[in-house]
Amino acid sequence: MQTTPVLISLKEKKRHNKKSLAVLIDPDKINDQNALLNLVDACIGAAIDYLLVGGSMMTTVRLDETIKILKNSCEIPVVLFPGNSLYINKNADAILFLSLISGRNAELLIGQHVAAAPLLKDSGLEIISTGYMLVGDDATTTAAYISQSFPIPIAKPEIAVNTAMAGEMLGMSLIYMDAGSGAKTAIPGSTIAMVKDTLSAPLIVGGGINTIEKTEAAYQSGADMIVIGTATEQNVNFVQQAAEIRDIQNH
Repeated sequence: MQTTPVLISLKEKKRHNKKSLAVLIDPDKINDQNALLNLVDACIGAAIDYLLVGGSMMTTVRLDETIKILKNSCEIPVVLFPGNSLYINKNADAILFLSLISGRNAELLIGQHVAAAPLLKDSGLEIISTGYMLVGDDATTTAAYISQSFPIPIAKPEIAVNTAMAGEMLGMSLIYMDAGSGAKTAIPGSTIAMVKDTLSAPLIVGGGINTIEKTEAAYQSGADMIVIGTATEQNVNFVQQAAEIRDIQNH
């Protein structure tokens, strides 16, 4: 059973220079229960730190079913990664309260948060304020399309740095840089390093991390936590491979 709040555990790991690894599970992409259970088994075997549940679309009604299976199958903390304010589920452990600080879409900066606030207050979930930044040159990702915003260009890392700083100054507990689900290119290590140097908050990096080399580069550049998703849908063995890189970084 989850006892230590997710944010406290992330901050403690950061303080001790320990890296974390999360697997993002999109209920829309889980074809059947056996596939989900196989993924859970892989996550347990690899000692994954967190399970994120959500996605940009979330068009199915599988959210509740997915979370119940996860909670009944393992003790890994389950954290909601919501695509919008409708996907709040009290059976999870925590929720990343995402504000899209890289865009200028008011709905995703604060609008949907206002609608969700009373539901979240009564949910019992650990609510983690998170500055969410889309970074990359691929404006065709689902996240970019749904958010109706352009990612921060890779050639403009100073914008990413200033955006992350502003997010932390506004009181956000985490900064999450994402290339977007299924991104062709991961966020460059140089950009991760520049952002990392300006932050005291834990830095999460995801999107396009689908090889051992990209995993290693993200960690070495300063990511406190890496999120993998699409790569595990295509090859469940990548869970263990990424975990091995995390473990090497932690020794």
